[in-house]
Amino acid sequence: MSQLTIRGGSCLGGETEIQGAKNSVLPILAATLLTAGQVELRGCPRLRDVDASIHILRDLGCTARWEGENVLLVDTRNLNGCAVSERLMREMRSSAIFLGAILARCGQAELSYPGGCELGPRPIDLHLSGLRDLGAEIDDAGGVLHCKAPCLQGREIVLSLPSVGATENLMLAACGADGVTTISNAAREPEIVDLQQFLTACGAKVSGAGTSTVSVEGGKPLHGCTYTVMPDRIVTATYLCAAASAGGEIFLQGAREAHLSTVTAVLREAGCSIRSEERGMACVCRDRLTAVRPVRTAPYPGFPTDAQAILMAALLRSRGATVFEENLFASRYRHVDELARMGADIRVSGRVAVVTGIKTLHGAPVRCTDLRGGAALCVAALAAEGETSVREIGHIDRGYEDIAGDLRRLGAEIVRTGD
Repeated sequence: MSQLTIRGGSCLGGETEIQGAKNSVLPILAATLLTAGQVELRGCPRLRDVDASIHILRDLGCTARWEGENVLLVDTRNLNGCAVSERLMREMRSSAIFLGAILARCGQAELSYPGGCELGPRPIDLHLSGLRDLGAEIDDAGGVLHCKAPCLQGREIVLSLPSVGATENLMLAACGADGVTTISNAAREPEIVDLQQFLTACGAKVSGAGTSTVSVEGGKPLHGCTYTVMPDRIVTATYLCAAASAGGEIFLQGAREAHLSTVTAVLREAGCSIRSEERGMACVCRDRLTAVRPVRTAPYPGFPTDAQAILMAALLRSRGATVFEENLFASRYRHVDELARMGADIRVSGRVAVVTGIKTLHGAPVRCTDLRGGAALCVAALAAEGETSVREIGHIDRGYEDIAGDLRRLGAEIVRTGD
């Protein structure tokens, strides 16, 4: 079984390039189904979740092949199916994003409920109610979604919550609907903007991404294109927190601070010096961090839930105590017990966790509980004395193309074994 072995206690120093965004490329891969053509995706990260999406596309009759290191060619002209097997759906949590695209292309779809990290309930009720508003007939008896929509009709949809997945699914379905669809209380994440830019490059008429109202004029024939995926803001946050945890000076090529300003604001408050330039971002941290004001996760542009565990790991050796409040997922503190094995002082009560900084962390055998929790263990291990073995790293592979290689380029002592 694969694991990462990390020897901590040394400052970082070096430069690495930020991979394409996992949470952007997955809906874009689903969106390729709308084009009935060939798409060249540049900067596409080689991740377990990307592999799962490729398997779904191939199972539907499409072709997908790598050309070069991070260029993926997808051809959906020979789509010959509208059903995704339970086995493929269970490979990743965001597989439900294929529902809107298949429905728009085929007029029907059959999918089971998705799998992925266990972070508590992440229902797709908003996806289904929005698709029903567009005219889809959906029967979910027996845990399988049987969907029919011979003719989707654009209309105004008001989301009760700004769900990223629901916003993306409805954008894709709306491309195949007659008339204009308006999505109110839409999610505002940068990945939504990236999806809009991809759809626009394919000939769609989509506007408003990045605001709370997204408009889609459907019924337009879409075509293939060449598109470059945005850099991953959570990977960027991870490596900034790595420098904050271990100390040192790093540079992240391609990183965009505009995508994670709430994270950089907290790191600056903690004592890091962060500089943005056209080529990327630099982070310098020379002294022990200080505790910061309460960190409360919230939909974008609030503090991202995906960065909560990672920032927590960076603050384990800070001066003072920091309060975290997790407002999006019920089970997002599963990494806390593993950090405690390294000596961390963290108290959890419901949605609140209090991190009291200590002077010294020590290496220990730990296991990944989920994607971002696994990254947090790596961040903590960089500041720990001695050696830490991080096990069950399949979770990390879902979102990090080569975390060991990236951290080595940034000066870390880290080795991956057991592949």
